Amino acid sequence: MTDLTTVKQRFGIIGTSPLLDRALEVALRVAPTDLSVLVTGESGVGKEFFPLVIHAYSARKHDKYIAVNCGAIPEGTIDSELFGHEKGAFTGALEARKGYFEEADGGTIFLDEVAELPHPTQARLLRVLQTGEFIRVGSSKVQKTDVRVVAATNTDLSEAITTGRFREDLYYRLNTVPIAVPALRERPQDVSLLFRKFAGDVATQYRMPAVTLDPAARQMLENYYWRGNIRQLKNVAEQISAIEQSRVITPEILAKYLPQQGAGAPPLPAGARRADGDSATERELLYKVLFDMRADINDLKRMMSELMQGAPRPEPAHDIKGLLPSAAQTPADYAESEDVTDEPPHGMTKAEMQREQIVRALRRNNGRRRDAAAELFMSERTLYRKIKELGIEEE
Repeated sequence: MTDLTTVKQRFGIIGTSPLLDRALEVALRVAPTDLSVLVTGESGVGKEFFPLVIHAYSARKHDKYIAVNCGAIPEGTIDSELFGHEKGAFTGALEARKGYFEEADGGTIFLDEVAELPHPTQARLLRVLQTGEFIRVGSSKVQKTDVRVVAATNTDLSEAITTGRFREDLYYRLNTVPIAVPALRERPQDVSLLFRKFAGDVATQYRMPAVTLDPAARQMLENYYWRGNIRQLKNVAEQISAIEQSRVITPEILAKYLPQQGAGAPPLPAGARRADGDSATERELLYKVLFDMRADINDLKRMMSELMQGAPRPEPAHDIKGLLPSAAQTPADYAESEDVTDEPPHGMTKAEMQREQIVRALRRNNGRRRDAAAELFMSERTLYRKIKELGIEEE
């Protein structure tokens, strides 16, 4: 069995968590086989390292490794990207083109965000997994490929199957060997190690002294609920390294870079997890709608009061930040203090609330879907699907 320390050093994986070690052990054990693997975990936990480990320790290591972000390819062209097309298959197909499955023949293909695949593409993928056969877009000729498939998702596929967004037969084909990558808050002993690594990288790159954490700041960092996982921690370490003059970081300094929770935020209870995927997205939408509604109501109250008193009416504020609780207050705290719940208000359905928030985000971003999706904490593909489901007409 390959030593885990060697694997971590080779791929730059940092951590001593038993959960992380277990995930790596499963990857190493399954690597010599040709079994399909499904890597699950929240966004930002480092799922992309595991297919690399599997490929590097497999018999296919000298052949191609191709990584595909399924959520970044438009629905209309994803079949062509994965399986290729013939000349004239569609407008703009000026010549025949190989797809990723044809290019990766003999090697490994990593399908990231596999839950974002549209249904027709899911059927094509299932055929490849079952028979090794595929057909280019615009062709009737069946072709063969020998590809090892590793997929990853941060979506609850069981829920996606229940709602009809993901094929159950495809799920079982992909999930031959599951690997669960732990969230950062489930491996608190690794947080300070990762912070030190990221801070050291910045110091080396820009030739400056590396920042260090005092004991209280280290404890605060380990107790923080890392919603964005390792990606968020890296962002915080880089910001602090670049901005702060002091090279010793205290809780007071650290608190300025930790959104949603302040310096006095209590540690999370053991085993606490945040819902991911669409359920988390919908909850975020509901909170944002409630915040916007509260802002509108407060604006109306203020204007009515000033009109009744004969005072000149100021322009309504478009930035609701001043009306929201402090950064240290979570949505749950806000709901408790203002008697607001995540249930739709009387007369408005949950879908109507989601629709209103998406419309507002699109307007604020002048119809730019990418910017609107970022504001709503969802992928661009998920936003596109919501727009279709809710019948939103873009201006």
